[in-house]
Amino acid sequence: MKKYLNYLFTGLRILVGWHFLYEGIAKLLTTGWSSKMYLMGSNWIFSDLFHRMADAPGLMRTIDLLNIWGLILIGLSLFTGLLIRWSSIAGALLLLFYFIAYPPIPGHTFGSIAEGSYLFVNKNLIEFTLLLVFAAVPTEYFFGIDRLIKRWKEEKPHAPVPPVKKEGVILQRREILRDLISLPLLGAFAYAVYRKRKWDSYERKFLTGKADAISSATLKTFTFSSLSDLKGQVPKGKLGDIELSRLIMGGNLIGGWSHARDLIYTDKLVKAYHTDEKVMMTMQLAEKCGINAILTNPSLCRIINKYWQETDGKIKFISDGGASEESIIKSVEGGACSVYVHGGSADRFAYDGKIDEIAKYLEMIRSYGVPAGIGAHRIETIKACVERGLKPDYWVKTIHHHNYWSAKVDLERQTTVDDGFKDNMFDFTPQETIDFMNKLEQPWIGYKILAAGAIQPKDGVRYAFDNGADFICVGMYDFQVVEDCNIVLDSLAKVTRVRPWRG
Repeated sequence: MKKYLNYLFTGLRILVGWHFLYEGIAKLLTTGWSSKMYLMGSNWIFSDLFHRMADAPGLMRTIDLLNIWGLILIGLSLFTGLLIRWSSIAGALLLLFYFIAYPPIPGHTFGSIAEGSYLFVNKNLIEFTLLLVFAAVPTEYFFGIDRLIKRWKEEKPHAPVPPVKKEGVILQRREILRDLISLPLLGAFAYAVYRKRKWDSYERKFLTGKADAISSATLKTFTFSSLSDLKGQVPKGKLGDIELSRLIMGGNLIGGWSHARDLIYTDKLVKAYHTDEKVMMTMQLAEKCGINAILTNPSLCRIINKYWQETDGKIKFISDGGASEESIIKSVEGGACSVYVHGGSADRFAYDGKIDEIAKYLEMIRSYGVPAGIGAHRIETIKACVERGLKPDYWVKTIHHHNYWSAKVDLERQTTVDDGFKDNMFDFTPQETIDFMNKLEQPWIGYKILAAGAIQPKDGVRYAFDNGADFICVGMYDFQVVEDCNIVLDSLAKVTRVRPWRG
């Protein structure tokens, strides 16, 4: 087997070289590529250093240049077998930085591209180890230019020159061909890059070009905001002694409650999208934007606690599980900073004349030393609670207008609290909500402000703040967080409201 080691080592070296070379060329050909977001997302040791580097434009240009050309030159060196030892050491150092920035340790992989499931070992660590082996292995174990040069240096001229046998010439030629084995593969690499580039151009042409002679639905293109587009930190208010961002992250999408009307597959789709890593990455991004709270069901205590433990995140948890003793206990034990009676449950209690049940759970929540709130979809629920003298620490009430096509109620079936109100409408009497809520002194968290995706965020956010909401709760995918924060900042800068800020 020993005679095959040269081929094995050479093959491994060319594969690693191919990977390095293409990574560098891909970055070189990508307009505006930068490692800034990669550095900003790091949260392990040296993360502060990486963040400072990302904030220095001049330094970032140098880092990007070193990244691109470092990968290209290391790749070419490994591919051709020239200066293998030095390029292996340089490549190992580069991979070490990548590994430190995003180690495959639970809670520290946010923002990195994962091609599989990693635990402490990923492709960076594997290639790092391979390059250390390449640096330690003698030159003669590799076919390549290094071996060709070494053999040429070792051949000493003799005088007179002895006649060379035909077999020796053939053997010498074979050795040269072996050392140049990567050249045909380099040609194959160049052809593959050309074909890939051609396909990318084809895709770009048809994805970004105008639709021509297409009936029915046409393709849409989207521009997603990144952290570098953030206009500032979301401002904060007070809920009792708790400091809360004016924009609170909603947990429906994470839990799989999409309220997607007739799209019956969407709940499963959003749940499949929100893996643990994706959820934690989204919460971490939210915190970077100044969002410091998430409002959701106690069934998500597991992932929230996992986020706290693995990332040292500080996002606060407001639980809607205040409609049963078991759920209240689970919420408090799960770290909720506040609990409120869920809107759907409060609506049913109020409709059935059981306001005492809401009062009971309100006091039970307070007995655990956390602020207690009351939620509602129907303004009648809030009115009934006020009439009975209930004074929660805050209200959680839906608020949105009806200027969207599916906003309608089936009046013929409106016989109970649920009948007639399908999954299309959450604030049934907007103006009545605004008029009554403006009289209340407790803080108001407005939710369903976009009618579960039916209203444009710019419209829904401004409508909620202008009409009295002190805080808003919005469900967000990771690619919407920055954009939503910017919308909140723009809306608050131009807000015109009658109700004084509460909290």
